[in-house]
Amino acid sequence: MDTRHANLLARLEHFYDAVPRDAARVEDHGGCVLFVREGAGWPFYARPRLGADRSPTLADLTAVRARQRQLGLPEALEWVHEVHPELLAVARSAGLAVLEAPLMVLDPTTLARPAALAGTGAQGEPGAQVGPAALAGTNAQIGSAGSGGATVRLLAPSGPTVADDVAARRAVAAVGFSVSGTGRGEAGPAQRDAARTGLDVAVLDEERTRLADGSRYAALAETPTEGALASGMAMRVGDIAEIAGVATLPSARRRGLATAITATLAHALLADGVEVIFLSAGSEEIARIYLRVGFRRIGTACIAEPPTITP
Repeated sequence: MDTRHANLLARLEHFYDAVPRDAARVEDHGGCVLFVREGAGWPFYARPRLGADRSPTLADLTAVRARQRQLGLPEALEWVHEVHPELLAVARSAGLAVLEAPLMVLDPTTLARPAALAGTGAQGEPGAQVGPAALAGTNAQIGSAGSGGATVRLLAPSGPTVADDVAARRAVAAVGFSVSGTGRGEAGPAQRDAARTGLDVAVLDEERTRLADGSRYAALAETPTEGALASGMAMRVGDIAEIAGVATLPSARRRGLATAITATLAHALLADGVEVIFLSAGSEEIARIYLRVGFRRIGTACIAEPPTITP
């Protein structure tokens, strides 16, 4: 590994350690650190402890998983394989299933303009249309929604629609991630609308706070007739940001929406002074979507959890 690559991975390690700290209590368990969320929101995870003189051992994993069970948290452990290569075998020996996700960093010199991604969906379907106003951080309708095309906009941190926009983003993500892969499916606007019911008010408030303080960005792709069809977000700490949660309703897939969402977020982050933009793709198939935007693989992000037991 060359020095530049090692330095980049070190910066990502500091980002991973910093993101949860303003919303979580931190516990050390040997070579692991466990982030315990305080307040509303998705539960956090355990990671190798930043600055530790060794990688987590089997005993460390056993201890932190016992603590997660005690607290009613998911037994989740995340790490970058290139930083802790020996941890993959340790996690598997503990009986954990490990997702090896392509870890990708944006090359700004090859970043596609969102408008250039229009029409990149399969079978000649119209793609998303976005324009300069989206990159300036407004939440106005952008581009043309004619011929069935979608528009992409960034969510504003305040205003009369922010609560509905946040709820729409989370509902699209819930439905999109419930059906894995990139293939078309039946779930669409009706399932999205059903998913909005019962969303925790505190969770929505937390997201609005993050949008307002600049630590989170979010985007929606939508049409006037179908509403929100795809969504995504980014988390920022200083000059580093991670794009995450990019999801498309199964019925709206293969229309270029995920690429347009990703490119819009990336352009907005660069315009606001972010130097390093990265993401973890859920599979090699999904990674190919991000290659079209301008991301390049630099490693593997590992996510370990107990295997799912099917009846």
